[in-house]
Amino acid sequence: MPRPVSFRLPGVLIGTVAFQCYSAYLGIRLPSAAILTGDADLARDFAISAEVADSLPPILDLLKGLDPTFRTVPHISGSPRSHAFRNQTGYRVEFMTTNRGAEEYSDKPANMPALGGASAEPLRFMDFLIRDPVRSILLYGAGISVVIPDPCRYAVHKLIVAGRRQNDAGGQAKRDKDLREAGMLFDALPVTGHGPSLADAVEEAWNRGPAWKLAISEAAETMHKEYWGGVNRMVGTLTR
Repeated sequence: MPRPVSFRLPGVLIGTVAFQCYSAYLGIRLPSAAILTGDADLARDFAISAEVADSLPPILDLLKGLDPTFRTVPHISGSPRSHAFRNQTGYRVEFMTTNRGAEEYSDKPANMPALGGASAEPLRFMDFLIRDPVRSILLYGAGISVVIPDPCRYAVHKLIVAGRRQNDAGGQAKRDKDLREAGMLFDALPVTGHGPSLADAVEEAWNRGPAWKLAISEAAETMHKEYWGGVNRMVGTLTR
């Protein structure tokens, strides 16, 4: 993985790289070594980026300073804006943002004035994930301080996105990884004193509407056998 960049503006490291930081945050060993990733995802709230006066230098220049083979990845929509960058080995750096509007905006990169020329992919449910983030350590070299989602929100968010994955081969592989990460956290959080916060996060998501309930229920039903009990005990209290 390329050497991480230090971002001056508020941003949250999300995805599997963030999951790999929860062992340090929770003080418990998670089998994260078995979950590999070829990308780094960073999320920012759209309103913050639109209002903040400060800005990063050009993102591509920063990445090229770490690895000169980084290139802009064209957006699938054909938009001249891009939210992703990839190096010669295939490692991707992507930027995401919140989307609370219509679904039609989710496939168009959003202009992010404070991101040094980069855009960001608007995603549903992102506002839930990155609210009230926490700080942890990325185990690289001497350790790097990073901001990551609250682990309770991360666990619930993984249930939600797992329940909305496509049924093709790529979607099934991503769903499997989502469910494993969620299951590990649903097992670990209660034993590390975060059970009440996890219950609050599940209830908050459940009460956000029918689409949220359906995604959570479908994911809970397909949870891997080794994690089924922990997830369904928590979700089951809301369905009775």
